[in-house]
Amino acid sequence: MYINVHSHQAATVAGILSIQNLYKNFPSVLTNGYFSIGLHPWFLKEETWVDEFNEVKNWGNAKNVLAIGEAGLDKVCETDMGLQKKIFAAHIQWANKIRKPLIVHCVRAHAEVLQLLQQHNNKMPVIFHGFNKSKELALQLTAHGYYLSFGKAIEKSAMAEVMTAVPKEQLFLETDRSDISIQQLYTLAASAFQIQEDSLSLQLQTNAVAVFGAAILQL
Repeated sequence: MYINVHSHQAATVAGILSIQNLYKNFPSVLTNGYFSIGLHPWFLKEETWVDEFNEVKNWGNAKNVLAIGEAGLDKVCETDMGLQKKIFAAHIQWANKIRKPLIVHCVRAHAEVLQLLQQHNNKMPVIFHGFNKSKELALQLTAHGYYLSFGKAIEKSAMAEVMTAVPKEQLFLETDRSDISIQQLYTLAASAFQIQEDSLSLQLQTNAVAVFGAAILQL
């Protein structure tokens, strides 16, 4: 089984468990597939976020919604940082209330994300998606018990080296919006770790059970 922990497309190939992210059109969770839902920091507006977040809450309990997010902080986008923090805090609180993991979008704001997770007493697993930063930051995040998900960036040897510094027990792979396939990412990652692809697949299945629960392998 291939596990694609963060995608913007539904899986179309047998043997792939793909978690499709939705930041709008939340009733789509009524269709076949598995989802994460949340308000992306790029698209937040003070006048609409409460109603939009109520939609996240309405649909977040669906069995096939496996996680809350992507949500988080982004210092590159134009959205007011105070608003981003307020809405990310709401996601943390809701994920903990319904006991589902968080998928985090973070751009140049890791210290602030860590602070908010601690401030709001987060107890749920956290996956930082699309990680493409330094080994030092990777080890800082994993030291907190968080998971890192890597995507197309591991085509570059420097990022593959960062990935191999991460404990395999805290690793995921994802396609996000890229044109690379999850199968290609597994091949790249197994090669970087110098292990068999089957061994990597079993490890990521174990990681998925730790984050999403044993039922994920029966979905």
